[in-house]
Order: sequence, then structure tokens, then C-alpha cells
Amino acid sequence: MDSIAYEKHMRYDELVDGKIPPYVFRLIKKCGKAINDFDMIREGEKVLIGISGGKDSLLLSLCLSQRLKWLPVKYQLKAVMIEWMETPLQPEQRSVLYRYFDKLEVSFEIISEQQHSDGFKGEFNCYLCSRNRRRILFDMAAKDGIHLIALGHHLDDIVETSLMNLVFRSRLESMNPVQNFFDGKLSVIRPLCLLDEASISRVCANYDIPVVKSSCPFDQVNIRSRLKPIIREFSHMDKHARKHVFDAYGFDCRPARPWLDSEA
Repeated sequence: MDSIAYEKHMRYDELVDGKIPPYVFRLIKKCGKAINDFDMIREGEKVLIGISGGKDSLLLSLCLSQRLKWLPVKYQLKAVMIEWMETPLQPEQRSVLYRYFDKLEVSFEIISEQQHSDGFKGEFNCYLCSRNRRRILFDMAAKDGIHLIALGHHLDDIVETSLMNLVFRSRLESMNPVQNFFDGKLSVIRPLCLLDEASISRVCANYDIPVVKSSCPFDQVNIRSRLKPIIREFSHMDKHARKHVFDAYGFDCRPARPWLDSEA
């Protein structure tokens, strides 16, 4: 294990400026492996990164922006955070996020929307909140002519979704590394799909990534949070347990890219 792993509170500026220790380099490389394995991003494409303010989407932005410095392949990045009017960000939270993305040289925007849509008819849960956020992201992508939306879901998210669907919904389904929508006109990509949550947390803690803590009342009581210790126990029995679940699906997915056919 790298000796640098336990040095706390270094500045993320060091990573952006190229002072990248081996364990962080391996993490970014694994993100790149997912992009290559599933053909997520090609030359010249535009990618909209959905930002929650949490560690996953912020580290995803770092990985995608750093790869642009190393690769001959060039793509465009835009990040957007949906701020719920019911739980607005504090001025200092906005400030640190804008500084972070300015350092990454990634265009960043915060938009305010209503969390409780009229269409919910008084109901509210994690699924409805997520669906509402996704709808807004889809609308933004369409408006900007963007076909790829990158989300910060990682390997643990995929395993948790698998267990939820299996145990509570009698379905053998999970998040795909790539999901196509509207006949492939828009694709959601998950470049962190090969990374476990612990490795992401390690980097974010060591480098003071400016995580904006969720103010959601369901954050620590939803099903996902209750599954985490179960998955950790599986991993104590077999350190590859998470990857076994991922590999069981034999994912063979990539953006459909019908817009390339129309340009031919």
C-alpha cells in the first residue's frame, strides 16, 4: 500500500497540477479502462456531467478532466448541478464548487429546480427524486445538443442495485455501464463502474475534494445505506465479491450513436 495513502488534507490542486501518486493514478486508469471497454467517449464528443455535490461525481469530473491532459483523444466536458429550491446551497458551498471546476477547467453551472414535482401527487421517495433529477438533465442535454450524460455511479452502486432488484423486486437487473435512451439519441455513461466506493472515498478524504454534504432526510435511512454493511461482509468473505456480481451480468453495452449514421 502506498505510504502517501494516509496523508490527510492535501490540496486537490496538487492532483490537477500533475502531482499524482500511484494509487490515484491507478484509479484514473481504471476509469479510463471502463471508458475504453464500453466505448463510452469518442473523439470530439460532448459530455454532460451530472453533479450531485457528493464525492463520486466530483471525483468523476477530476478523472475525466485529467484524462484530457494525457490522451490524444479530445472531448468536451460540461458539468451541471441541480440545486433543489427546498434545500438550497449555502454561498460558501457554491463558492468552493465553482473554484473546484475552475481549477479543473470544466464549464460548471448550478441550476435551481423544484424537488417536489406536481406530478408526484404528494408522494416522495428516493426513486421519484432521482427520476426528477434525470428528467432535468435529459432536458438540458437535449437543449445543448449533448448525447452523453456521465454519472458518478460506482461498482458498489451497481452491486447495491443488483441486490435491491433481486431481493425486493424479483428481478435480475442492475445499472448498466452504458444505458441508451430515446432509441439511442441519448446515453447515460458510468465511467466509475469498475471502481469501489472505498477507493473513491480515500482520494476525496486525502485531497480535500470539496464535497457538499447532502441535506436529504433519506440519505442515511434508505435501502442503499442499509445494504452497504451487507456488501462489506460479502467482501470480507471474498475480496472480489463486488467484481463477481459485476462480471455475472456480462455487460456488453455502448452508446448507440445514431447521430453518426445521420451525419454519414
